[in-house]
Amino acid sequence: MRFFTTVFLKEADEFLSTLDSKTVIKVLYNIELAENSNDRRLFKKLHDEIWEFRTLFNGAQIRLMAFWDTRDKLETLVVATHGYVKKTSKVHKNEIDKAIALRKKYMSQK
Repeated sequence: MRFFTTVFLKEADEFLSTLDSKTVIKVLYNIELAENSNDRRLFKKLHDEIWEFRTLFNGAQIRLMAFWDTRDKLETLVVATHGYVKKTSKVHKNEIDKAIALRKKYMSQK
């Protein structure tokens, strides 16, 4: 059972294009798992409306920030805003702020 479908903003696509192909495959695999499960190790709420897809691969912590778009009653979307490679255990406030700004922009254009 699929709980949601993921779409990627330009910034998320650009981030993925900076990663090597094996890492991208792992990130997309984890996103697909998250779409079909309720696993906090893969998809976790960070702040109000901001969530993160989480991937640990070859010692790197890859994160894609995201938010829910539930306005379409037929399909629930999760919108990936942007990504980064995490170097510490904390999520930097500027990454959350960037996701919030991209969410506001997305919602105003829809």
